Amino acid sequence: MDFHSTTLRDAYVVKLAPARDNRGFFARTFCVEEFAARELETNFPQHSISFSARKGTLRGMHYQREPHGEAKLVRCIQGSILDVIIDIRPDSTTYRRWQKFELSSANGHQLYVPRGFAHGFQTLSDNVEVHYLISTPYHPELARGIRYDDPAFGISWPHSVTEISEKDLRWPDFSNS
Repeated sequence: MDFHSTTLRDAYVVKLAPARDNRGFFARTFCVEEFAARELETNFPQHSISFSARKGTLRGMHYQREPHGEAKLVRCIQGSILDVIIDIRPDSTTYRRWQKFELSSANGHQLYVPRGFAHGFQTLSDNVEVHYLISTPYHPELARGIRYDDPAFGISWPHSVTEISEKDLRWPDFSNS
């Protein structure tokens, strides 16, 4: 694995380093020692997967409040997504900044999302599957979100939204949360 810092403090793009042969390839997607060496989360008791049928589907921007904040390792295993993270840690030097990344089954990139970030994505193709390693089990009473079109951030999504949950449409503006 090859770790690349992002412009947001503590977030990383993790590029796989596959060993290729006539069968295809083999690559590590997670190694405790490599993550621990960078002081990143190494405990992921929840593994989740999402499937989105239509290009333009939007999921997010989600986070969990403390004491159950989540670190995530996100990988698109079928199709492609534009993954977006927002640093919502008030004490961070990158507070209220966001960044976007293309994750796809073709590029094999993963995104390490630290605790204290909101996370979401829009599908860039039909029939998309996304796999998540999550550091904390889901606690619905602590689930929060930021509207995908919140003017406080001005996130530029590449496509019109074709599908979105009612819950994601109802998140308040960040300044009101």
